[in-house]
Amino acid sequence: MMRVIFLKVTYNISLKNSKIEYIEMSDHITHLKELEAESIYILREVAAQFERPCILFSGGKDSIVLTYLAYKAFYPAKIPFPLVHIDTGHNFPETLTYRDELVKKLGADLIVGYVQDSIDEGKVKEETGFNASRNKLQTVTLLDTLAKYKFDAACGGARRDEEKARAKERIFSHRDEFGQWNPKNQRPELWNIYNGMKNPGEHFRVFPISNWTEMDVWQYIYQEGIELPSLYYTHKRKVFFRDGQWLAAEPPVILRRPEEEVVEKEVRCRTIGDITCTGVTLSHAHSIEDIIDEIASSRVTERGGRADDKRSETAMEDRKKAGYF
Repeated sequence: MMRVIFLKVTYNISLKNSKIEYIEMSDHITHLKELEAESIYILREVAAQFERPCILFSGGKDSIVLTYLAYKAFYPAKIPFPLVHIDTGHNFPETLTYRDELVKKLGADLIVGYVQDSIDEGKVKEETGFNASRNKLQTVTLLDTLAKYKFDAACGGARRDEEKARAKERIFSHRDEFGQWNPKNQRPELWNIYNGMKNPGEHFRVFPISNWTEMDVWQYIYQEGIELPSLYYTHKRKVFFRDGQWLAAEPPVILRRPEEEVVEKEVRCRTIGDITCTGVTLSHAHSIEDIIDEIASSRVTERGGRADDKRSETAMEDRKKAGYF
């Protein structure tokens, strides 16, 4: 009988108040340790295979966990690639505050692309009407930012369990010279062998936490004590009801219909994106433990409250083919 030991962990590192603490651990390998090890391996592969990688940072829990993993992967050195945030101008203020605080705490570099600049330059036309959103417009800003800084790999926090289009995504996902995704033209990924070869002008989107689930992310956040934007916890907010979901009435970004009454509710964000497309959830979850319990009993998918995914049956796939994250 042959015994194979895949991984033996004696110590783990945890980020507390910008300092690394070493925590003694048992030899038992939990599923979270396996997922963490896989993600760190992928991030190091990105650093080894590409010349100018970056991390796409939205301020949501997935990109926060990804940034935290990158911090672990290269400690005690700083994260070797910058964070790239595409600011639509319709972000929650809490998200931007958290972003700036995290960058300062980790000593990371930050590059911000502004959708408003793309609008002012005439590259995109702002939508109008009650369902107007800048979410789709940010694709142009993203591609321009990647081209401006000549990034050849952009790491994102997308996961396969989020949405059917993302379930088809490779971990090393090839993009052509126009930044477009062709689901029928992707490389095979055997075991942990990733092929980052490309032609000039092409790039890759890389998803180190692709194999994680929403529950894995929250359990890891709880295990590591990762701080999150206050939006993820229950708070009082003025909201209104539209198409089966609650939307934020403040900041006043969304144009409301006359019959859409604004009320104050106890809500939280299950995902964080544009104010115009991020539905909020009625909740009483004031801690990570409460959130984990809430998700365990939920029968609504994580992106069930995202208005941008409901524009058509293939909304996410169509955006991805155009170059969306």
